[in-house]
Parts: sequence; structure tokens; C-alpha cells
Amino acid sequence: MPVIKASSLRDLKLRVNIHDVVARTVALRKAGGNRFKGLCPFHSEKTPSFHVTTDKGFYKCFGCGKAGDILSFVMETEGLQFTEAAETLAKRFGVELEFEAGSGGPSREERSLRQEIFDIHDVAADFYRQAFLATNNHGGWIRDYWVKNRKFTLELADDFKIGFAPVEDRALAEALIKKHFSDDALRQCGLFFVRDGAPLTSATLRPRFRGRLMIPIRDHQGRVVAFTARQLELTPQDDPAREAKYVNSPETPIFTKSNLLFNLDRARTAVGDGHPFVMVEGQLDALRCWSVGLKTAVAPQGTSITDGQLLLMRRYHSQVECFFDSDAAGQKAALRFLPLALKAGLEARFLTLIGEAKLDPDLLFLERGLAAYEEVRKQSVGAMEFAVRSLLPNVGSAGAEHKARVAQELFAIIAQAESAVARAGFVSDLAQLLRLPVAALERDLRAFVARQAGRERFAPPGAQNGANNDNGAASGGSPPPNAGDAHTKGTEEHLLYLCLHHEPLLVALSHQLPHDWIDASTPAGSLLDRILAEAQHNGWPGREALDQLLETEEEKALAANLLFENPGDDDLVKFANEGLRALQRRFLEPKVRQIELEIASQGTNGDAHLFSLLKQRAEIIRQLQNPPKLTLAS
Repeated sequence: MPVIKASSLRDLKLRVNIHDVVARTVALRKAGGNRFKGLCPFHSEKTPSFHVTTDKGFYKCFGCGKAGDILSFVMETEGLQFTEAAETLAKRFGVELEFEAGSGGPSREERSLRQEIFDIHDVAADFYRQAFLATNNHGGWIRDYWVKNRKFTLELADDFKIGFAPVEDRALAEALIKKHFSDDALRQCGLFFVRDGAPLTSATLRPRFRGRLMIPIRDHQGRVVAFTARQLELTPQDDPAREAKYVNSPETPIFTKSNLLFNLDRARTAVGDGHPFVMVEGQLDALRCWSVGLKTAVAPQGTSITDGQLLLMRRYHSQVECFFDSDAAGQKAALRFLPLALKAGLEARFLTLIGEAKLDPDLLFLERGLAAYEEVRKQSVGAMEFAVRSLLPNVGSAGAEHKARVAQELFAIIAQAESAVARAGFVSDLAQLLRLPVAALERDLRAFVARQAGRERFAPPGAQNGANNDNGAASGGSPPPNAGDAHTKGTEEHLLYLCLHHEPLLVALSHQLPHDWIDASTPAGSLLDRILAEAQHNGWPGREALDQLLETEEEKALAANLLFENPGDDDLVKFANEGLRALQRRFLEPKVRQIELEIASQGTNGDAHLFSLLKQRAEIIRQLQNPPKLTLAS
């Protein structure tokens, strides 16, 4: 495998700001000094506990404990190996990597399957785009269809790289084979039908998409991961999915449709105060919104909305407006969306237009432009009003029993909100809408929640702890601990923390702390021992050389955690001396007890061995009474 030079990795970390890396995935806000915070990408939370410090180049989540640097962040969020993560960052930020002599960088065969499939999709997107722009008959036909039938501009097609899959064409397969992509990548990319065991040629790689309008699907980082293919008159009769209006790419190592929203990569940069996400049903709806200037529209990938999609949205903004078709299917989808939104911590409103029997966002924006958005916003309704309208359209004529049944259905939705204040607000709204006493609804809700809790009483061990952890994160992402807090760590970890934050102390400790006193069976002890040996024998080159001494992922996470913490104004030398004394006692006191046991077994015989034991005991006691003490030159 290719080996990147350590100096090149250090250069990469110095030149790439961790804020710029993390901000592609997490919406970060200033949190004072060189710190930023946002919602953790590694676990579900409603209050930011994920912190980034730009001067140290590390991130840490105080909710789930994940920590690391730019490389570990990319490895975690993009599913890459170490070398792949370094190459990805280098390419993204224009940094040239150097490899050890004879290594020569990775060959195509050594790249990960995921990275190959990303590259295949880049080639395919360009291929389909060129077919859309072609000067042949089909190229002219598809552009005419886009403008006259779909009523979109060619500028929008260029912006979203809309393409066309040729009717009968082996050119894409030939181009990919010529680029020497691996068989595994070609079989698993989702762009072809391939018979098991068949040799891969341009003839056996049968295109999945033929004679269709091609819409690239991008992940939240803007990478093409799949396609949606729209049926056309040109779609051939022998297409296995000829009758399907839309055909999506199958799931692949880079595409899971339940965890992806169309246009999120663009919409996430446009959301903010007064500009919530707008959830629409389909990709063409989202494209229509974009075309009229509504830049925050997103759409699911032809499936029911999922928790994963909404948690992804919640990273960037907490408000969403649901704008689905007003037909029965659209309203059912909106009602399914509501409890998921509450569970994800999203504040949801529902766009509607009174007097419109059938409301289609695509047609509405086509006819009235962006002004239609402001019109429907004025008539938008909150969660409970929408739910009551959907479940009980004629509330005025409904009887008490009917209202009670509807209330039970709505309790299941209200219970998804973790905030007691939000629940109280929903109950108040519900009482007004159903024309029922608030107190009665509150009692019924408490009974409903109690029944739910009874069903969950025998949840697996640890489930409650998980909830407590999330509550801890939700309490505000507490600020990083100072050195006094670090004193409660294991002694090796405590000393490692101090060494990483005060290099003169590290050098002094390397001359005072014997190797035997360190418990190297723990990650903290092993790393402390290694760092002190490096400082004593080779001189300490500085914290930027730490990467070379980290041998395991556990050590990397530990170092990131410790480096992220802020030592504040505490007396680090005092804490170091306390740690040094603790290690001395842990090492020497068992020896004293062992000697005393041996003395007791010797009796009162005054032989030379007994005298030697007494002398050893006295020396150890003297050492314990006069522990080593670190002093630093002022």
C-alpha cells in the first residue's frame, strides 16, 4: 500500500482549516474565540454539543464523546480509509501529497470500492449531460421536451447537470472499461444490469437507463451518488421498467435512499432565520422551487420520509415547511411526516391555499412564480391544526366519542415531542381545535404516555442510559473541562493530558518518571510511555509530530479528546507532581507490603537476608517520603 510521508500529512493538517472540512457536513456557529459548535453528525441531538477548535485542529462531541482531526472526520463521515481520506482532503483543498520512495501513490486497483463508484458516477453524469447537449436528433428532442413540456429553462438544466440516457448505446460502458474501473465497481455501481458470472464487456454491461431524462442525485456534500430517470416517448419498449414513470438507481455502497434528500446539498446553504427548509414531494417540484428563487426546497427519493432524512436536515436548521400535493396521497404523506418531524426536533408548519381544491406546488409556482410561496405562507398552519383538519374535517359536527378517538391518534404524534413545553403547547392548540377542555386532554395525554411507558418498561439494559446521554447533550453542550477536571482521570491519562498541553512539562517529566511506574497496558499509559521515551532519547519535535506516535484508532481518539480540552489557568506543574506521586505510590507501596510480609515470615533471626530486607524497606519508605518533584525554569 502507498505510504504518505509524515511531513506531507503535517503539511496537509497545517494548510487545511478544520472548520472548512466540518462545515461541509455540520452547520457551525461561533462559540467564542477559535471555537465553533453545531449538531453532532454522529448521533441524534437537539441542542448542539459538537465543538470544533480551529487553533488546535480538533473536534469533539460532548454528547457522544467522538473526537478527532480532519482526517478522522472525513474517515467517519465519508466511510474512507486513512490514505483515502488524506487523498480526498488533498484533492478538495489543492494540497499535493508526497509518498514514501517506491510507494508511488495508490493505483486504481488499490482505491476503495466506494471511491471508484463515486468516480464512475462522475463519468456517467458527464456522459448523460453531453447526450443532453448533443446536436443529433435525440439531443434536440430532449432539450425541446425540457423547455416546452416541462417548462424549465436550459440554464436550470445546466445548473443541475440534467442529462439524457441514449436509447441504444454502449458508449458509457466502453468509456468506463477504458478507464480500467474494477469489475466489482462496475457490477455494484447500479448503472448496469449484469448477469452473475458473465465477463464484463460493453456487450454484457446492459445500461439500466435508456431513453430517459436523467436527474443526478447528490448527497449532502454535493457528490453524485445516483440518478432518477424519467420516462419519455423515447424510452424503448424492451426497457424492463418501461411502464414506470420514474426509475431510481438501486441502492449501492454510496447510495441509501432513506438517508438522502434531493437538493439538500444546495438548500442547506440557503436556510436560516426566516428561511426554513421546504419539503416537497418530488425532485421536479424541488427544481421548480429553485427555478423561481425558492432555494430551500428538498425532496425525498421516491420513498416515505425517514428519520434519517429529517435528522440530516436538523443538522442545518430546525424549521421546515411541508408543501405536498393537496390530493389524498399527498395529505397522507404529510400526516406521516408530522410525528417524524417532531421526533427529530423539527418545528413543522404546513403550506396550504384556502379555496384551492387541488394544490400542486409544481403548477402553482409555474403559474404564479415566487409570489405564490408568500401567498401560501400567509395561510400556513401549525402541526395540530393540520392534523385535525386531516383527521376530522368536520369538527363542528363531530361527537364526543369521535373527538376522543382523534385525540388518541394525535397523542401518538404529540408524544414524539421531547420538550414538555412543546407538548403543552400542542395540547392547548388541540383543545381549541377540538373544542374540548385543556385539563381533560392533559389527563388523557398523561394516561396515554403512561401506557406507552408501560410497554417500554422492559427495554434492553442501557436504553435508559442512552436517553440520559442525549439529555445531557441537550442541556447545552457543556464547555470543555479544565485541568482540574482532568485530575479525575486515570493517572496516566491525567499526565498525558498535561504533557500534551505543556511541552516543557513533558520534557521535565521524561527525566523524572521511570518507565516501570507507567501502566503501559492501557492506551493512555502506552502512549504516555512512548511520548516520554521520544522526548528523552530523541528530543521532542513538537505537538505537530504527534501523529507519528499514534499507533491505534483508540490512541488517536484519546489524543484528540485530550488536546481539545482547555487547560485554563490551573497550576499544571502542581497537578503533574500530584500525578507523579500517585504513580510512585502505586509502584512502591506494594513492594513495601511484600517486603514486610517476607520480614514477618523470617521471624527474629538476625541473618544477613533479614538485614537486607530491612534496608530495602527503609530505602523505599525514604523515597515515598521524598517523592520526585518537577520544577520548570521560569
